[in-house]
Amino acid sequence: MDITYIPSDLSSCAKFGNKSCPPTSRPLSTRIIMYSFMTGAMFITIFGNLVIMISISHFKQLHSPTNFLILSMATTDFLLGFVIMPYSMVRSVESCWYFGDGFCKFHASFDMMLSLTSIFHLCSIAIDRFYAVCYPLHYTTKMTISTIKRLLAFCWSAPAIFSFGLVLSEANVSGMETYEILVACFKFCALTFNKFWGTILFTTCFFTPGSIMIGIYGKIFIVSKRHARVISNMPKNTKEDSRRNISKKKDRKAAKTLGIVMGVFLACWLPCFIAVLVDPYLGYSTPMVVLDLLVWLGYFNSTCNPLIHGFFYPWFRNALKYILSGKIFSSHSGTANLFPEAH
Repeated sequence: MDITYIPSDLSSCAKFGNKSCPPTSRPLSTRIIMYSFMTGAMFITIFGNLVIMISISHFKQLHSPTNFLILSMATTDFLLGFVIMPYSMVRSVESCWYFGDGFCKFHASFDMMLSLTSIFHLCSIAIDRFYAVCYPLHYTTKMTISTIKRLLAFCWSAPAIFSFGLVLSEANVSGMETYEILVACFKFCALTFNKFWGTILFTTCFFTPGSIMIGIYGKIFIVSKRHARVISNMPKNTKEDSRRNISKKKDRKAAKTLGIVMGVFLACWLPCFIAVLVDPYLGYSTPMVVLDLLVWLGYFNSTCNPLIHGFFYPWFRNALKYILSGKIFSSHSGTANLFPEAH
């Protein structure tokens, strides 16, 4: 549905019918292609993140502060693929919301909550990697299990309170006559923000944490380079030097991988957040097909995360083989030493 088809006043809704979907011009072949692509993205998102969740939960060798954060972020991505993406797929392809006004509010709230939860998780992971690489001697005392629990509680509770409070109170659409027309005329369901809340969301929930993460990973990169120079000048004829060398390489690899995860997140979600910021000042003139495309680009981030893990982490590939072979159901599989390179 293009925004240009919106009637100019509420009285004009009569000719469109009460709560009716606008006619769509998409041919059947286009809709089949869209459904196929989105279904494939959902399958990768659900299955890939489920593998991460099962692996870290089941294998005790993977129980570490960093991996608990990754487990929680994978749960976020899994929920996005399992709960949010199917309904968004139908809405995007059919240009209509068939699931009722009540579920629309839940869907919009949960959608925004999971997106913000991902940002908060990435901030937490950046902090974890900062201590692991920059202050390794203090890492075990700073990033304890209790600290991780507090971080995770904040990562989930703060976005939930903000998202559900904002959407259910309808503060995000206060003063927007266009939104009222959409709801009155059509079966419309999409996250929309007025100028105030669009600016608040972009500044506090994306730009600020994104800047913090970039700053942290910049510091990690500099320290990692420094560590690499030190290691290159160290004697390598003792076991202690060898263990130290392997540990530093693991830290650099983990920091690099998680930095790529963060970079992909910014690339996927930045266009959507810019649209949230700019569109109210453009009179909501951005076509709905473009907004839908940007939202699905953001969803695609949850599809990419397990692919990144599969490419960079040997334990992910080993776990996938272990799960598909059925060996995971053996009685002592949780303590099996199958991932010597896990970190």
